[in-house]
Amino acid sequence: MGQIGFDNDKYLAMQSAHIRERISKFGGKLYLEFGGKLFDDFHASRVLPGFQPDSKIRMLQQLRDDAEIVIAVNANDIEKNKVRGDLGITYDDDCLRLIDAFRSLGLYVGGVCITQYAGQNAADAFIKRLNTLGVRNYRHYPIAGYPSDVAHIVSDEGFGHNEYIETTHSLIVVTAPGPGSGKMATCLSQLYHEHKHGVSAGYAKFETFPIWNLPLKHPVNLAYEAATADLNDVNMIDPFHLEAYGVTTVNYNRDIEIFPVVNAMFELIAGKSPYKSPTDMGVNMAGNCIVDDEVCREASRKEILRRYFKCLQEQKVTGTVKEAERYKLELLLNQADMVVGKREVEKQAHARSESTGGAPAAAIELPDGTVVTGKTGPLLGAAASALMNALKVLAGIPQETDLVSAAAIEPIQTLKTNYLGGKNPRLHTDEILIALSSSAASNELAAAAMHQLPNLKGCDVHSTVLLSSVDTSTLNRLGMYLTCDPVYEEEDRKYHKQ
Repeated sequence: MGQIGFDNDKYLAMQSAHIRERISKFGGKLYLEFGGKLFDDFHASRVLPGFQPDSKIRMLQQLRDDAEIVIAVNANDIEKNKVRGDLGITYDDDCLRLIDAFRSLGLYVGGVCITQYAGQNAADAFIKRLNTLGVRNYRHYPIAGYPSDVAHIVSDEGFGHNEYIETTHSLIVVTAPGPGSGKMATCLSQLYHEHKHGVSAGYAKFETFPIWNLPLKHPVNLAYEAATADLNDVNMIDPFHLEAYGVTTVNYNRDIEIFPVVNAMFELIAGKSPYKSPTDMGVNMAGNCIVDDEVCREASRKEILRRYFKCLQEQKVTGTVKEAERYKLELLLNQADMVVGKREVEKQAHARSESTGGAPAAAIELPDGTVVTGKTGPLLGAAASALMNALKVLAGIPQETDLVSAAAIEPIQTLKTNYLGGKNPRLHTDEILIALSSSAASNELAAAAMHQLPNLKGCDVHSTVLLSSVDTSTLNRLGMYLTCDPVYEEEDRKYHKQ
């Protein structure tokens, strides 16, 4: 743990240089479809240790003078009030969040493109909202026969019917709140309009995963399949690239399936296609920046396991059977040579639970490989107990030392149960951290423990029972990697508060 497998500085330099090269290839204007997360790409940081979650946005900042952002959002998603699972906000609200985020970093936002617009009431309301806020917006319409009827699509009745997005920079980054927003169609529609206006422009795609120049069954690429198991994405050898160049590269099924259509569109728009394969369309340089392959392999194996536990957890909590997703994740675990219960953090969590008659327990693996456990007690929940024990070990404080006295905890318990209507008197992770920070003002040892919190980032945590949403959120905010057995502390209950 704590080892670096990826050179982030090399990545920033190489990636920005490669994009500039692609811009020049197309005569000075490039539409770049940006897949995945521009902000907070924690999946990449987990499977490529050393990759910073904000790497992509930092790379764009290096291209600030050349770049402009266009945000695509599907009108049907607005109508359905589609919500981002990670943030809990609707796609239209996320558009506004993204605008603020980009502008705060000095990046120019050219506007918002409402794709698949067909007069949806919610989309009309969003357009009015954008107009009130002074945000330029454009409408792209459903095209009959998309994507197969290429002749109709690449015509004045197809792409030509869409509103032309006026852009002023050489690099137009097309991003979106989530998948299915119409990023590629927006880019291709713009190429059609640019060609009609006599402007030479090109298209490229930026997806971090799968990494095209890693083997098909490399754990990093398997981890991508695990992350998209619910979408049933499948990594594949790019047959077009193999035929054109005799070189084996990796892409995924949707890009490979759509490539002949995209290629035909290029030929109709510009007379010829600049690409011989979907791999050619990509600009991702991540595979060239791995400095320790084994570190990335191990991190990816653990990520697949985390995705498996998450699937089991969702199945338990929602009552929705996700057999296809679970079977796929089990297959990926097998391919990655990863076994449930193999990690030391799982073994010791279960051992601690068994030693206390089956009471909930949690274990944390520290950066040096030391595993610290905690159990449910009268004052603290298992996760809170393990967290405090971990901080003591990191700070070199004896385990028997009370960093927060029982006298300080009891009033908090009274507040929770007597005044706030809580049933569980034990402190959650956020509550014990607040109590610890209060003690730190007068207790040097408590202050020393507080200073160790950054060293928990990247540590694996395992709980023998499902944790509350507040514990899960706190551990995530600390940058810890949590897995839970799909078991409730009180299995016989029908309602379980998350």
